[in-house]
Amino acid sequence: MSLAFAADRVHVRAPGKLNVFFDVGDVRPDGYHPVASVYQAVSLYEDVIATPADDFTVSVSGDVDLTGVPLDGTNLAVRAARLIAHATDSEMGVHLDIRKGVPVAGGMGGGSADAAAALLACNELWGAPLSTADLHDLAAELGADVPFALLGGTAVGTGRGDELAPALARGRIDWVLVTDSDGLSTPAVYGRLDELRAQADIAPARGTPAVDAAVLQALRAGDAASLAAVVHNDLQAAALALRPDLAVVLADGRDLGARGGLVSGSGPTVAFVADDPGHAAEVAASLIARGYEALAVHGPVPGARVIG
Repeated sequence: MSLAFAADRVHVRAPGKLNVFFDVGDVRPDGYHPVASVYQAVSLYEDVIATPADDFTVSVSGDVDLTGVPLDGTNLAVRAARLIAHATDSEMGVHLDIRKGVPVAGGMGGGSADAAAALLACNELWGAPLSTADLHDLAAELGADVPFALLGGTAVGTGRGDELAPALARGRIDWVLVTDSDGLSTPAVYGRLDELRAQADIAPARGTPAVDAAVLQALRAGDAASLAAVVHNDLQAAALALRPDLAVVLADGRDLGARGGLVSGSGPTVAFVADDPGHAAEVAASLIARGYEALAVHGPVPGARVIG
């Protein structure tokens, strides 16, 4: 029995993520899209505190808009707890106290971070019977972004995004995020992308998704200016079609001195590259003065980990 299990309380912190690069293939017959992504974990966190209980329950609090976060068995963290209980033949229940710091439905993987944190927390609470590889396999069953929330750092994701290979990123990349309480549905964004691609004048059928080597070179060099020139998200056109106001956000960020920007994942969070912490703070302050909700973050940061 581990010390964390003996203490009857495990606290795990997991990060949100940005898609520095996101190439999306055409929809497959099973409804999924193959992707090639470069993920970076950034300094916005979800905290999950797991304690023994008779059943599987969840409570949620935080500094972000919590509208739409489920408090029943459909919550991804609760699904993660049930999955690991089944995998370990555990008859214990758990209460998950989730404290959210990642925007909800913002394209930054907050729900996936909750699930990753719940997997690690329950594994520790119940005596750590599963290996890191086992946890990764369970994470992949829950969603494409959950394995990366376990891994953290910077990584290339292929397949559905859950086949991960760590990527070398030198030093620190500073980002400015513009968040929005009016979330975007990931299925709706993918659906809009398919509609756009069905138009004959948009693009031909795509091949296997691939990561632009220039993105990996910029990350290896730790060069913000080079990275800003090559960040890309195939979902951005669809997100802008559903939310044209995001194009104004992108234009305003560049106008206020950001190196370059993109919609993160399925949006609506917009991420701008900054030169350094001071530059990020200046751009964030200018965006706030213009009426936006903006904050400076950095990456890469570690994946899900036990605190204390």
